[in-house]
Amino acid sequence: MKIIKILPILALIFFNSCSEKKKQVIPNEINATKSITASDLKVSDSGLSAESVILKTAKGNIVIKLYPKDAPNTVTRFLQLVQEGFYDGLKFHRVHPKFLIQAGDPTGTGNSGSGVKLKAEFNKLQHIKGTVAMARKPEDIDSADSQFYIALTTLTHLDSNYTVFGQVVDGLDVLDKINLNDTIITISLQL
Repeated sequence: MKIIKILPILALIFFNSCSEKKKQVIPNEINATKSITASDLKVSDSGLSAESVILKTAKGNIVIKLYPKDAPNTVTRFLQLVQEGFYDGLKFHRVHPKFLIQAGDPTGTGNSGSGVKLKAEFNKLQHIKGTVAMARKPEDIDSADSQFYIALTTLTHLDSNYTVFGQVVDGLDVLDKINLNDTIITISLQL
């Protein structure tokens, strides 16, 4: 009789735990026939994706939501690099407290990238703490590649001059802990 009373409870616990799990896409484990692009993302009323990008560091995790409607080509390229594992092991090569942190250069010098240039997708999104945007050469608006930065404060002078493509939604406290040459352990897409 006790077993019969416990069985429904165990079944309920099992089904709830299964239904609440989110699928995490780990670089190099993605179905090679279908990469996730900006057009695959679900977008909320705020313009942010339902899906998240998790940037893991030794200081903690940084959770980013993307703006696939405002910067579709940039989001698609960023997701491609994430899914290839491009960013894994790269360093934050530029860190300016109360300004920004920057990563995405495989040489760690700030002078390199993946080798694929992106056309600028300037938009009306504002630079606030946690804004994620593509770095570029000041003299060439279409020079963005794989380097991205995260704003540590409001930076109105950068608004409409850089392609904003994401926003940190969790781990804002981690941003201020990042030091020069800290490493990105991995970046993964959570569906």
